[in-house]
Amino acid sequence: MVRKALRRRSIVGAALAAPLLAGTGWAQDGWPAKPIRIVVPFTAGGAIDALVRVIADGLTSKLGQQVLVDPKPGANTIVGSEIVAKAAPDGYTFLITTNSTHTNNPTLYARLPFDPAKDLIPVSLVSLGTILLVVKADAPFDDLRGMAAWVKGLGRPATYGSWGIGSSGHLYGLMFEKVLGGPSGGGTYSHVPYRGDVQALQDVANGTLDITWASPTSAKPQIAAGRVKPLAVAGARRSASMPELRTFAEQLIAGFDLSLFVAAYAPAGTPAAIVDRLSREIKAVIAQPEVAEKMIAQGQTPVGSTPAELAAVLARETPVWADLIKQSGAKVE
Repeated sequence: MVRKALRRRSIVGAALAAPLLAGTGWAQDGWPAKPIRIVVPFTAGGAIDALVRVIADGLTSKLGQQVLVDPKPGANTIVGSEIVAKAAPDGYTFLITTNSTHTNNPTLYARLPFDPAKDLIPVSLVSLGTILLVVKADAPFDDLRGMAAWVKGLGRPATYGSWGIGSSGHLYGLMFEKVLGGPSGGGTYSHVPYRGDVQALQDVANGTLDITWASPTSAKPQIAAGRVKPLAVAGARRSASMPELRTFAEQLIAGFDLSLFVAAYAPAGTPAAIVDRLSREIKAVIAQPEVAEKMIAQGQTPVGSTPAELAAVLARETPVWADLIKQSGAKVE
């Protein structure tokens, strides 16, 4: 009798649990069941926003739900990244950002409102990027050595723009004085942080800013209009979208070959099945020739990776950037 009762309870328990288990499986198997938001911690119309919109269009087709791009700029990616770090881990909010969020900010800022390493989990390494050094079109020089000589004779610090304190552009700018000679050699430089590179380019074009870092996407229209001109591309190799532009190394200026990358993340706790699926779909989208072509035109080299591969990149690159920040003395309270 006891065995029969226990057996009956087991059967009843299994029957009651079945809908709950099915519901849990369905929640992941049926993902996505509503629109997905990708937060971009940069200004609308800027380089990363444009890149993510190309990817979002492809994801919309593959996932069968609208993938919306939500620009949330500010504080060197912190504003937008915090939104995702504190979002519900239900598979409907993601982040696509530059390496600054993970490799720069934890060292640069005395405190952050979230922990990028713990609160955001890797999804996919989207692309490797390049940035340009841009000056006004009628600047009386055409290369880096010429710029250094011009800055030395200014009689004041040369102003340079970037997309925020602690951004790659800011850190590269701090290296100008170290690499190009400082007060006794190539003059001094003063950083002007912007919320994105579009306004910085406009200020260079109208003469209120001397120099700026910018993406090929944002700079190309201004270059084509004859308002600004590029001097060099940072990174280990030339940009696929502007192969005629020499790197810093090719102009005998060392130290500007650090990797810049764009990657996707999810709030910690997001189901692994969803993270893995989105990783696969991102890789499939950027492998499409028409998408890859658009990314290359924007100065991005398509990659696509597993979450584990992105985690390995972060583990390798973070100490390098952290050391550069410490050497520069850059700090934000």
